[in-house]
Amino acid sequence: MRVLLAVSLFLISTLSIAGAQQSNKHQTLLKRAEVREAQRRLSQLGYWTVAVNGRFDPATQSALIAFQKWEGRPITGELTLGELHAIRSSAPPKARETGYAHVEVDIDRQVLLIIGESGEVRVLPVSTGSGREFIEEGQTSIAYTPRGRFMVYDKISDWDGPPGGMYYSNYISGGVAIHGYPSVPKEPASHGCIRIPIFAAREVSRLLTVGTIVLVYDKVSFVSAKEWAANPKLKQAALLSEAFTDQDEFSIPRPRQHRGD
Repeated sequence: MRVLLAVSLFLISTLSIAGAQQSNKHQTLLKRAEVREAQRRLSQLGYWTVAVNGRFDPATQSALIAFQKWEGRPITGELTLGELHAIRSSAPPKARETGYAHVEVDIDRQVLLIIGESGEVRVLPVSTGSGREFIEEGQTSIAYTPRGRFMVYDKISDWDGPPGGMYYSNYISGGVAIHGYPSVPKEPASHGCIRIPIFAAREVSRLLTVGTIVLVYDKVSFVSAKEWAANPKLKQAALLSEAFTDQDEFSIPRPRQHRGD
């Protein structure tokens, strides 16, 4: 009798596990039309996608991760029916400031927003400074992404240093840049730079011309740049000051080389 009971319990347990696995499989493997719907809706919301083709490619996963970060959902990078339902019912992300073209980096959410003059938004996931110590060229530093208002004052096309590192860098403060990188983890992991997915780096660099305002903030720090937007002379003075400070720090002429990550 005991043997029969043990066998019965084993069979029930096995069937339950198999059923759960099958259910999870159905949750993960969506139809191509559903993936296409998710791509289209994510793009409409403002999340950076490349194609609406029904294929769950790296760009679609990146957009999904940005969505999960913004909405405070578990960051799985997996497109399930549950995520599709959430995407269907969500509203577009909103910038902290509107009325002028600029970029915002939300440190808490780990996302970057490119905001147009009319308030339209495009969103990418990022990875910023990890907060940990690191050693570079024999010097110990803290991997910190500065908060505040900045401007793109220098740009480097293609690889900024050895291939496989910083790609299409847009410098905003000293050695800190917004740049493409092969690895953009879900959490802060850089030396202080703002990593974005490498597939979007060239287009982001095209959009972030010299003089583009960049606001970097967390839940306890936010600095408005509306006065820069309203006063071009004030903005130009701030831009020249940043460029001069950078040249002074890295010597004149400043070599174009890898200065951070």
